[in-house]
Amino acid sequence: MFLFLSKLLPLLIYPLGLATLLLTVALILLRRRPRWSAAGIFAAVLLLVVSSNSAVASTVMRSLEWRHLPISPLPQAEAIVVLGGSIKSQEPPRPWIDVMEQGDRVLHGAMLYLDQKAPLLILSGGRITWGQAQDRSEADDMAELAVALGVPQTDIVIEPSSLNTHQNAINVKAILDEHNLQQILLVTSALHMPRALAVFRKLGIVVIPAPTDFHVTQEAFNSAHNTWQGALLELIPETENLHNFTRSLKEYIGIGVYRLRGWL
Repeated sequence: MFLFLSKLLPLLIYPLGLATLLLTVALILLRRRPRWSAAGIFAAVLLLVVSSNSAVASTVMRSLEWRHLPISPLPQAEAIVVLGGSIKSQEPPRPWIDVMEQGDRVLHGAMLYLDQKAPLLILSGGRITWGQAQDRSEADDMAELAVALGVPQTDIVIEPSSLNTHQNAINVKAILDEHNLQQILLVTSALHMPRALAVFRKLGIVVIPAPTDFHVTQEAFNSAHNTWQGALLELIPETENLHNFTRSLKEYIGIGVYRLRGWL
């Protein structure tokens, strides 16, 4: 139930959900409270315009992504841990598993293994099905992709039960204790790294962050302000900016909830 509510309730405070709620209330109050209705419409439009603005979305996303920039050269560790949330299962008409936007996680983890940064690749992630039958976990699908990239199956450990970051850390900790391992390279999206890193370190795991899936780059962030064309385009609302702003807000909410629960 906690997992379900954690996915459902924040929808009401994300920009699109909150704007929809404000417009619905404004529609109900249109005849009896026209001023309140106008205020609700104005608030909804302002919310959507601001949250879909390129400069706003990039700034908020960068505040999370750039907290743990990649270390060069990346030191070696005892294991590489890749967190789920990047693979869609093979369901008709898909010919194979589908790599999502965050699929860089598996690619980066496999690359680190092939670069001999660690002798073991731990793939952690279950799959939320809300009671539906599910034959394979996301960790199984990630392993299939990693093998296709050249990682030996014998050097892969699958953790198929985790449904959130806290469970990732607890279940991976059990695997590390079983193999008498202490130091890991943690691979996840740069946006997700601050929360994931804090949760793993809270359990006493020695973690070296190895973020990937960066959306905001230095060149793109600076170039938008160099010309009047770029500055003008930043003012135009875009759904991608709304998506990025919402993802960032989701992470900040997750950090707050995890802190309240004592997981950070």
